[in-house]
Amino acid sequence: MKQIKFLMLAMVAFIASATFTACSSDDDNSNQSNYDRYQQAVNQTVNSQKKSNKVILLVAFGSTWEQAYDTFDKVVDDYKANFSGWDVYLSFSSAICINNARAGENVDPKDYYDPEHWLTAIGLAGYQQVVVQSLQVIPGEEYRRVRDSYVKDFMNNRNGDFTKAYMKSLDLNVVVGTPLMAEESDAQILANTLNDEADVKAAVNQGIVAFMGHGNPEGYDYYGGNVRYLQLEENLRAISENYYVGTVDMDETYAEDVLDHIAGGTFNYQIGDVTKTITYEANNNSKAQLFVLMSIAGDHAHNDMADDEDKESWYSLFNAAGIATEAYESNYTEACWKKYKSGEEYIPGLAERSAVRKLWMNHTREAIAKLGTEEALSTPTTAPEE
Repeated sequence: MKQIKFLMLAMVAFIASATFTACSSDDDNSNQSNYDRYQQAVNQTVNSQKKSNKVILLVAFGSTWEQAYDTFDKVVDDYKANFSGWDVYLSFSSAICINNARAGENVDPKDYYDPEHWLTAIGLAGYQQVVVQSLQVIPGEEYRRVRDSYVKDFMNNRNGDFTKAYMKSLDLNVVVGTPLMAEESDAQILANTLNDEADVKAAVNQGIVAFMGHGNPEGYDYYGGNVRYLQLEENLRAISENYYVGTVDMDETYAEDVLDHIAGGTFNYQIGDVTKTITYEANNNSKAQLFVLMSIAGDHAHNDMADDEDKESWYSLFNAAGIATEAYESNYTEACWKKYKSGEEYIPGLAERSAVRKLWMNHTREAIAKLGTEEALSTPTTAPEE
């Protein structure tokens, strides 16, 4: 079932990507006009909102859930409040999410755009300092694509949109802010932060707490990103052995694997260059609470984790194993910003937690500190002209 699901998702991703980009000679003109139309829309947004020569571009994978959209709005508002003198914009890196949001899947239609359009508009508007901040959790596939494709293409002036003089001015004035758990030390910081959350602490004092992260696709490690989940779990379990961490897309940490860990035993992991042997004592707690370990609570949270009608959801598998499990919670105490968010029967994403948003903002401050130094990005047009 996991392999079938992965193949289906891959097929959907291909189809959606084909919809968003040119895919045949017959559609070249219409797709190019769409591309230009989208670029014009982003250009107009930037031109109308530009107040500074400094900009922070937040990059999320995206979603098609209204709750997620509200979460992203909250993140943008927080960034604007905490980074005075910086303009702040948000982009989606997923063509699927961009297309489905535009089509109005689940909610009223809403336009989001990819980092390429935003960076082009940012360059055309003449911004002098650019921070691209990842809203990913681990330095995996999505983060690498943003850093090594979108930002690299921008710095190489791939489409020839900018003058050599402007590109020269950007030398050492562009940086990328890293994901939530970019380093091993970040995993410990996040573990302490999550354990201090009132709803998480209450749950772990009463029984099992299992976090569901995303992970990279099965069989792919993408430069060590997956190991952060093991490191997070290790730090959480140093606080309480009721903590467990799994994913929806990483071999050996699916819901069934987490249930095996709860049952107890010794397990071997080979993730990239990391080999780990972990021994779990049997946990006889008959109660569990599930939490999403993603920036937002969207499709994975509500379906893969919480769907009581899906026999393969975490909720169903945990309950079938004899553990009375809740995926939604009723004691999420942080202030909500939409009337339907009463705190009852609710799944909060990581970015809804103000303490976790602060961790992302700390990464942004670290990135800003690199501007003008050799740790910032260079452009290829800075060599002296002959």
